[in-house]
Amino acid sequence: MAAQLQILGCSGGIGGDLRTTSLLLDDDILIDAGTGVCDLSLDAMTKIDFVFLTHSHLDHILSLPLLLDSVGAKRCKPVHVYGLPATIATLKKHIFNGEIWPDFSVIPSAEKPFMTMSTLKTGDVVCLGNRSIRALPALHTVDGVGYAISSNGSTIAFSGDSGPCQDFWDEVQKIDKLKHLLIETSFTDNDEFLADLSQHYCPVSLANSMKPVSPSTQIWISHLKPGQGEQIMAELNHLDRIGRVEPRALVAGQILSF
Repeated sequence: MAAQLQILGCSGGIGGDLRTTSLLLDDDILIDAGTGVCDLSLDAMTKIDFVFLTHSHLDHILSLPLLLDSVGAKRCKPVHVYGLPATIATLKKHIFNGEIWPDFSVIPSAEKPFMTMSTLKTGDVVCLGNRSIRALPALHTVDGVGYAISSNGSTIAFSGDSGPCQDFWDEVQKIDKLKHLLIETSFTDNDEFLADLSQHYCPVSLANSMKPVSPSTQIWISHLKPGQGEQIMAELNHLDRIGRVEPRALVAGQILSF
């Protein structure tokens, strides 16, 4: 049976129907925990056993505290959260600190908490049933990773939030049967300075950094800034270095099978 990645949110901001980054793998694994999580039913949220965070910025973690508060008492085991050491440390210090939000790693008790946490580093692989999730290099203003999600012999690669990162592209080129590539492009070329400053992509920096991928790989663009999506996509599609497959804008509600 094919694995499915449901796009709960993929925007670089909020407003109207826009939701920030959160991807649901099958029904039990969450990649980032942006505002898209809030559209899930309570039953759907209760089924989430694992959360893989790309980095600690608010638009990628803000639903995690509310998710745990909403479903923790309904579950028979804790939600297990994975992230880089810096990401986990930030959550412990600034979110689950008893001031911003309760520390669900010891609530209702240290023996039976609502949440457990594990650190990973670039290159680490976590296997969950017939699915494997490998941390990919990323380059952002805080420590971050992307993820390669594999099942049934094919893979989806996700950049997370990142500016130009040749190590990421080197790893992507090694992936056999890469079906989907989700790559962020947050700014228009008019805002290239802001993209560089905040370590995000704009179309020209993506074109200059991207290494060739298979023509059978569909390229999806995520993290578009609100109000700038059409212009970003137009600029991308005028560049001949993005690839032979025309990139498409990722939208909330899509389901990618692999």
